[in-house]
Amino acid sequence: MNYRHAYHAGNFADVVKHATLALVLDHLRAKDKPIAVLDTHAGIGRYDLQAIEAEKTGEYRDGILRVIDRPHPALAPYLGVVAAMNPGRPAPRLYPGSPELIVRLTRPADRIHLAELHPEDAATLATSYAHDPRVSVTNQDGYIALKALLPPEPRRGLVLIDPPFEVTDEFARLARGLRHAHRRFATGIYVIWYPIKDRPPVAAFHQEVAESGIRKVLTAELLLRPDRDPERLNGCGLLVVNPPWRLDATLDDLFDWLRDRFGAARTGRAAVRMLVPE
Repeated sequence: MNYRHAYHAGNFADVVKHATLALVLDHLRAKDKPIAVLDTHAGIGRYDLQAIEAEKTGEYRDGILRVIDRPHPALAPYLGVVAAMNPGRPAPRLYPGSPELIVRLTRPADRIHLAELHPEDAATLATSYAHDPRVSVTNQDGYIALKALLPPEPRRGLVLIDPPFEVTDEFARLARGLRHAHRRFATGIYVIWYPIKDRPPVAAFHQEVAESGIRKVLTAELLLRPDRDPERLNGCGLLVVNPPWRLDATLDDLFDWLRDRFGAARTGRAAVRMLVPE
């Protein structure tokens, strides 16, 4: 519970995660039917890139600031939110966390559930969205939220699982949480973020999901460097259950573009594949 995302807001992993989240939300709101969205590790909702925390690491300079000039078309839903939060600014000061993206890319009839374990962050989150009747905030562990809040009403929508990976067994908890959640809400779209340091933990996670019986699972990964150093964040990945039509082709093109834009054309790799078919 020591993790604070303010130090990492807007970094390359945020761009990967939030661009994909925005694409999925854009797909869901294309139909008139209302949706429910659950964010299990919500953070504080929005971030100031000029705050002490963000400036201390400066990670946003190699993330969001690399993609706002001549952006890829698939970034439009994501960067549209960034621009709306920073009117008249060529470079953003305010950055949307996943709750802010969800709030801005959903409609009046949609429902939003935000879970955050850190008590101060949960209080900030509740204050930020107290004016929005669509939003409920709970101060609880994200995996407990999967049990308590699924299946949602309405029974169409998205679950975002974005753990901080502070504990050594996070991949195992993630696979177990997904398995239990899927039993409750099998038709939902799940977007799960994970870090890539060295390959064996990721391969074991993929194998556990593949053997779970869950069908239609997509993996999309962006590596900035070879995945051989367990002490360094070399890339990140997304596991998407029930991905929207053509999301794989969109991410394949986008992640290749991001790899080059992040300066990893020679050292990095982008890979999008169906881990489990329909």
